[in-house]
Amino acid sequence: MIRYKKLGYVALGVTDLEKSITYYRDLVGLQLNLQEEGVAYFSCSDDHHNLVLYASPVAGLKRISWELESDAELDNAAETFKKHGLDVYELPIEDSKAMCQGRTLRFIEPNDGICFELYSQQYKRSLSYNVTVSKIARLGHVVVSFSDWDASIKFFRDVMNFQTSDSIDGFINFMRCFPNPYHHSFGVSSAKLRGDRPGLHHVNFMVTDMDDIGRAFNRMPENDIPIVFGPGRHPPSGSIFYYFLDPDGMTVEYSFGMEEFPEHNPRKPRSLEPRPDSGDYWGGLPKEDWAKQGDILPAEPQLTGKLL
Repeated sequence: MIRYKKLGYVALGVTDLEKSITYYRDLVGLQLNLQEEGVAYFSCSDDHHNLVLYASPVAGLKRISWELESDAELDNAAETFKKHGLDVYELPIEDSKAMCQGRTLRFIEPNDGICFELYSQQYKRSLSYNVTVSKIARLGHVVVSFSDWDASIKFFRDVMNFQTSDSIDGFINFMRCFPNPYHHSFGVSSAKLRGDRPGLHHVNFMVTDMDDIGRAFNRMPENDIPIVFGPGRHPPSGSIFYYFLDPDGMTVEYSFGMEEFPEHNPRKPRSLEPRPDSGDYWGGLPKEDWAKQGDILPAEPQLTGKLL
């Protein structure tokens, strides 16, 4: 079984890089650590990056990257994926260093063609994350809308060793990257909710306290940022949530609090009815443009290096 440390970073394509840099730095509260031609690296921890933005003609999900527990787990993961018929590539060392990472592997998720990345070490910064408008605790999770909900759940469970915590039947499956304790670091949503178009559902940042939600409740509307859901409280994880849109209309979430699972003898996953109060204890409903924008960007150009 593959053992993960955490969700490492999410890479997005954005249509106006400078505008998105201002948004994620000044309104979301991420720290810009490095900007090069066509790419910007942000952090909300002592990692070099937890969010990477690429200039792109189309906005969407470019890559999802996972940090494993050790370098040996990279070999374990590579062998596991190869046994299931996946091509696994090891990034050239100069490319990994340029991204401030150690050894790095990539492969294409088989259902909708998302580029997935694995690494066991990312450079740490000498200065801690500089808190500005929000005390972000960590990159929390990413949710993706897949064209075949059941097949995608099976892949992430049986091949990637993600564990289901809960699900809202037919809509979303909340999964944790074992043995990371948080209720979910990944979500498998159904593309039926966005016109049968697979794509990004949302990216989440977990904040430190309720005041971070409260300040965002005022800050976002004051800066003409569309609010698409919340504040509210999710029944599956117990998290307080607040969803808003980025300059390309992609959905970003702040959340506070989340159930944690022990590695051994966790509770069994629950299946919730697909009805409104399964999404919000407080009775709120998302707006029409919630989780609708963000394509899956082509993965092939990212598969460089040695085929293992």
